[in-house]
Amino acid sequence: MPQMAPLMWLDLFGFFSCSFIMFIILNYFMKVPSEKINSPNTISTKENYWKW
Repeated sequence: MPQMAPLMWLDLFGFFSCSFIMFIILNYFMKVPSEKINSPNTISTKENYWKW
């Protein structure tokens, strides 16, 4: 029936909205913590390694 076609688009819009919201939520919680970037094990570049 042609009168039922808008319901299909409403269903697709709801599926897209739920998928997009889940995508945003998962990206928020799977973000890399900023503590790993500033780890204390990095070598300081201010030291001179050559001898004079």
